[in-house]
Amino acid sequence: MTSPASSSDVTTSVHVSALDGLVNVNSLFTIAVFVGLSIATPGQHSLELRSSCDASADVAKKLLVFEVVSFSFFLFSSLVAQGLKLALNLLNSKDVDEIFRAHINIKVLRWGMMASAVGSVMGCLFLMLSMVNVIQIRLGLLSCGSESSAQAVATLVTLVSSALLVYISTAIYAFWQ
Repeated sequence: MTSPASSSDVTTSVHVSALDGLVNVNSLFTIAVFVGLSIATPGQHSLELRSSCDASADVAKKLLVFEVVSFSFFLFSSLVAQGLKLALNLLNSKDVDEIFRAHINIKVLRWGMMASAVGSVMGCLFLMLSMVNVIQIRLGLLSCGSESSAQAVATLVTLVSSALLVYISTAIYAFWQ
């Protein structure tokens, strides 16, 4: 007869699943970073018909800087999450059938998960900034009044900010529970 799973067993399982999800999402965002890097070619003309709306080399430089910083935050977040998963697995019960049971300091786990979440949020913010520069390179500078660029940036900032607000709220709620 098997005994019912204890609260710490279920909690550890949930933590491992959450860390897996965080690493997977960070991987998708990292792909977006490399797509953005491939767009940063000097001398590219925008789709706006006015040459005054073409982005300068400074915009391409900012794009590269934001992409590198974004990648760094996503890598930080993923490495922290992978480290926590490794700790959970190494501290695991010696019984192979009990793969989700581990004894780990819950404060360390919570702070590590929060650090990983902060890394993901910062990565998203810098990815959003780099996407603004991609939009300016492809659709025209915001400063020249490109309507397409303004609409794209407004949509990007609204949706990403809303999603980050939900993510941050739930992460803080989960942290204090």
